[in-house]
Amino acid sequence: MTTHPPLVAVEGDHKDMGEQLGSLTADKIARSLDTYRARFRDQAGLEDADIDRWGRRYYEVALAYDPDIAAMLEGMAAGSGQSVNHLGALNARTELLYGTGYRDEGCTSLAVLPGHTADGHTLLAQNWDWHPEQADVTFLLATRDPSGFTVLSLTEAGMLAKSGLNSAGLGVCANLLVSDRDTGGDGVPYHFLLRGALNARTMAKAHRKLLPVKRISSGNVMLADAGGEAVDFELAPDVFSTLLPEDGVLAHANHFLADLPLTDLKAATSALTQLRPSRVRHLLAPAAADSGVRPADIVAVLRDDWSYPDGICRYPDPDEPLADRICTVYSLVMDLDARTLWIAPGPPREHPYTRWDLDTLFDHGVEPNADFLPEVPIDA
Repeated sequence: MTTHPPLVAVEGDHKDMGEQLGSLTADKIARSLDTYRARFRDQAGLEDADIDRWGRRYYEVALAYDPDIAAMLEGMAAGSGQSVNHLGALNARTELLYGTGYRDEGCTSLAVLPGHTADGHTLLAQNWDWHPEQADVTFLLATRDPSGFTVLSLTEAGMLAKSGLNSAGLGVCANLLVSDRDTGGDGVPYHFLLRGALNARTMAKAHRKLLPVKRISSGNVMLADAGGEAVDFELAPDVFSTLLPEDGVLAHANHFLADLPLTDLKAATSALTQLRPSRVRHLLAPAAADSGVRPADIVAVLRDDWSYPDGICRYPDPDEPLADRICTVYSLVMDLDARTLWIAPGPPREHPYTRWDLDTLFDHGVEPNADFLPEVPIDA
């Protein structure tokens, strides 16, 4: 694995950005589609006609939910030579694989409010736990529209978002949740919700992209902004809950913390989910109490390997079949006031973090995919 994911930087209107993205990542998109088509077939029993039909429906959902997302899908299809229907299906992989037992990713997210950080900045961070082979088709996607609005997000090829931040100082982190309300079918896929939130220029608009919409799967979304607030939404079809920071710290893993009218289908089985949020708070409590949390303190949390191999920093379990092994694929730390993102490949305990400065991503006269920022210590 490289020391950081490649950067793909595109600018223009959303269809143009999608076309550039498709052209620059066509090979990665083809590989990602091959991987997920095989999983759709083998684990969900979906034939090519089913994938095409549902992918078309999710593209139509995007048109109604957020035309900018639909335009990027159209452009990405043109640039990569792939069907827009297949890209719609790829962005709805969580929904198409509902009920197969496939969704066993982990993820630990956290936020620290500015009253508890050393420099008064809002910090947001996450470990993304997933199949290690997906690292090869994952990259940082930077988009800038004609108004100058910029989004930087970790992204699997063919998809439009995961965790990231934007130039308005809003950050988003994602965690898997699974409940008995999840149905698949007709509604807004989870990964569209993530891009919708990242496209929002205010916290209020991000809420509107997540809450008053028809959801068909469960998922957790943690939001924070440079204005100094953070909130966590546990989302499920037809219901949601709101969690707020305690003593300046917000943390979430892969089970529902609120009392919602549903049955949690991952609380008992997702690796160490019952303790990861409290472990985060325990590790950060001394620095948070002294208003001294630094990015380096958060990195120490994300590198925590207590209860190896299933800690916050997750390693592949050698007792699991190779195809089922999960590890921390990438680890991210965001300073929402400085518009800075640090990222390390996983497991992060073994790798340095590289800094990316959102406000200067497009100022260096380099070609997309270029690596122009050096590796720096996390507290530099």
